Amino acid sequence: MLLGERILYMNTSFMKEKPIFPLLTSMALPMVFSMLVNALYNIVDSFFVAQISEEAMTALSLVFPMQNLINAIAIGFGVGINAQIALHLGAGAQCRADTAATHGMLYSLLHGIVITIISIAVVQKFLSAFTDNTLVIHMGTTYATIAFSFSIIIMGSLAFEKMYQAIGQMKITMCALVAGTVCNILLDPMMIFGIGPFPRLGIAGAALATGIGQTLTLCIYLVYYKTHSLPVHLRRTCLCPNGRMDLQLYAIGIPAILNLALPSVLISFLNGILSVFSQSYVVVLGIYYKLQTFLYLPGSGIVQGMRPLIAYNYGAGETKRVRKIYRLTLWLCAAIMAMGTVLCLLLSDRLISLFTSNPETIRIGRQALRVISLGFIISAVSVASSGALEGLGKGAASLVISLFRYSFAIMPLAWILCRAMGPTGVWHAFWITEVISAGISVVVYQKSVKLP
Repeated sequence: MLLGERILYMNTSFMKEKPIFPLLTSMALPMVFSMLVNALYNIVDSFFVAQISEEAMTALSLVFPMQNLINAIAIGFGVGINAQIALHLGAGAQCRADTAATHGMLYSLLHGIVITIISIAVVQKFLSAFTDNTLVIHMGTTYATIAFSFSIIIMGSLAFEKMYQAIGQMKITMCALVAGTVCNILLDPMMIFGIGPFPRLGIAGAALATGIGQTLTLCIYLVYYKTHSLPVHLRRTCLCPNGRMDLQLYAIGIPAILNLALPSVLISFLNGILSVFSQSYVVVLGIYYKLQTFLYLPGSGIVQGMRPLIAYNYGAGETKRVRKIYRLTLWLCAAIMAMGTVLCLLLSDRLISLFTSNPETIRIGRQALRVISLGFIISAVSVASSGALEGLGKGAASLVISLFRYSFAIMPLAWILCRAMGPTGVWHAFWITEVISAGISVVVYQKSVKLP
């Protein structure tokens, strides 16, 4: 390590000096709040789309896996950026932290260009694989074409988000995310139903409102970067080829991308199983994943607050703090999941009826929520362990956990139980998988993180 790189900024050293509970809460609460607002947007967006027609809601449900895949690539690669910046800052390697940020931003923007071209080209064929309803396919293609046109903005925005999180600037990410989300929520009904100066755009309006909100978030990040002095910078001098740094970014980013993309594969797989029985089951699965974000995104907020802390302290050799940060994250995630379980057990009818008035769909949704929620609390083990491993740069180990949660366990279980119990078997596969994954998570974490 070069002597000139041994610079430990006072404005990041608090991550290894401040008491752990107030430190984690101060890092996590802004993210929890912004994740809750973002989850509220997902629900509000689906609520307004559901007012168009059940076909529109079905189209949104079928497009969701592709949207999730794009977000997975942006967030997953961002996890690599986040971990590398925090690890190098913790070790006092300023130049390497700047190189990680610069290369991360460059590759994020390139990802956005490629994804825009590919996703728009394949969306119609993708939708046709799950339905022969021409109206659903048309609505889904319309929504996706507009939404996916903003992919480069999504990539750039999330690269900035992870950079700011790595240096402990959680409040700016909270403000930017909340501003974009509120803008989206306000524009949704206006652009969907033609309120005020806007024409009635239907499902296209929902997609356009989302893109405008994402653009606002990126603009806030850019203004903040230009007007504030930060411990990490995007530098032209850091654009020189650096194969080792790129390999480190992708070594963490690719497993993180796969972790986040696996739910898209799972949803598509389950849509294929459930569509045989009725469109209502596909709608319920889509509704569940919208509601799930309201529960899991706050947990994700805690994990996002934890990642830079655990990476920074690991890079600084503070192994005792690494253990304490992990354990506290686990308990906080479990508390959030417990609240979600109570809500799904007591208010399942009301939650489902936000998105549909079809009595059969409500009945199916009620049963689905009550069964699936049995696995919420135990899922905290997988969520916390996977996030901690990503923060520590052990992306492959984190991927093992996600493979069991989203493919190796739940897919065969859903297929077998569906044949034994009908579509209800799919719902039971969720909680059984969480129990299996929790056990695997404990083993993988203990073997991967050998702290002295």
